[in-house]
Amino acid sequence: MKFESFKNARIVRSSWLDEGGRRLDCGPYMSGALEARDILKNLKARKDTLKSLTAGHNGGIYNGPMFRRNYVDSPEYGVPFITSGSMLLADLSTLPLLRKKDAQSSRLSYLKLKAGTTLISCSGTIGRMTYVRPDMADMWSSQDVLKVVPDEAKIPPGYLYAFLSSKFGVPLVVSGTYGAIIQHIEAEHIAEKVTVPRFGAYLENRVHELITKAAGKRDQANRVLQGAIAELIDLLKLQPLSPAPSTTPFSITVASSSEVQSRLDAFFYSTYHRQAVAALDGCNEEIRLLKNAVISIEEPNRFKRIVLNDDSEGTPLFGTSAIFWNDPEPSYHIPSKSAAPCIVSRKTLLIPRSGQLSGVIGKVVLPYGRIIGGAVSEDAIRIHCHTESDAGFLFVFLSSEYGVRQLKARAFGTSIPHLDVRQISNCLVLSRSHPLWESLGDKGLMVSMLRGEAIEMEDSAKRIVEYAIESDNT
Repeated sequence: MKFESFKNARIVRSSWLDEGGRRLDCGPYMSGALEARDILKNLKARKDTLKSLTAGHNGGIYNGPMFRRNYVDSPEYGVPFITSGSMLLADLSTLPLLRKKDAQSSRLSYLKLKAGTTLISCSGTIGRMTYVRPDMADMWSSQDVLKVVPDEAKIPPGYLYAFLSSKFGVPLVVSGTYGAIIQHIEAEHIAEKVTVPRFGAYLENRVHELITKAAGKRDQANRVLQGAIAELIDLLKLQPLSPAPSTTPFSITVASSSEVQSRLDAFFYSTYHRQAVAALDGCNEEIRLLKNAVISIEEPNRFKRIVLNDDSEGTPLFGTSAIFWNDPEPSYHIPSKSAAPCIVSRKTLLIPRSGQLSGVIGKVVLPYGRIIGGAVSEDAIRIHCHTESDAGFLFVFLSSEYGVRQLKARAFGTSIPHLDVRQISNCLVLSRSHPLWESLGDKGLMVSMLRGEAIEMEDSAKRIVEYAIESDNT
């Protein structure tokens, strides 16, 4: 078999083996870290160690101690808590609340996030990164998130993030990974080994400005969505519903025999669900079934995956976890012909059909960024709307507690709950003739557009850094 036959094959220099103490496992050599290091070493530009550019607790690079997580239900007694998985989410409004008494203790108080910090996942899937935007500044983070706090007198925070998350920075960060089953990385693995090239105030401030604007647009998108939901509740004269303290809160209700012809599970008849339905039925507005307000609701058939290289002409395929991220990443690329039935637009709402009640079940996505025009796996149910504005309104409505409760209550199954197209079709929504469909629809669309613009700005910032490195290396 030829060398070219191996998809991810790399040639390893003998000098690299010497540097690594004759380490023979593939990981250090397959990440691209050594190539990135050699490129940076040959730069004419000044290079500073990461440690010299950070400031704060433990030198400005730290994760935190393991601790018992005591969660509470009320924001009065808790603070939003971010993990290495949830830090990637575009919408952080449903984060669990860590007990405030614990969070503000001397042992954990330094885990409070500061705007401009770079967050790096340091356990499990290593090297995923997020820039702390303004709406994240009062949240706490777990020990599975490595915090890199820049010294703003030495480096613009946005520039540091853009380099670390670029194609040259990520390999250097993950090169210190250790562990076979559950991988980890610690502060000391990157503090001295990662060097940051410096290209002068003009370029660095330009990159910082793009990253800052991207963070601001993500913040604005979440504020627009929450404002639209509040406007919906107010104009329909509905009572605001608080998120339930648990995924299946305890209640006692009575259901007649005529009601249980289609479903027998208690959760469907619980106060959690009935409270939302009764309020919509009694709001003195015209209420319709969801299926009567859209073109169709469908669950695509499963199909055979033919995986292509990332640089191919194929279509990116997104899983149901990635569609909720700040910057959705495709699982891989597939041939455009097989992807055609799964390509989505801004007229299509996506709802994961399986998962956990405490997770993605009941959450709705209006496509943004690279999702638009890409393919989404058959694990997402599609709601095909007449117009983009219709999709924007239903995104707002179904993202409200009145929509979430209806969707979650329609899940069935115990170990891995599922949603069914026919069940979703019977959710109650405002009649399509109501003027709120247009006004709130525009706001729902704005959320999608702002998130897409943020992705473009962040990508532009990274390209500027990467081009500067490549140009200086020639």
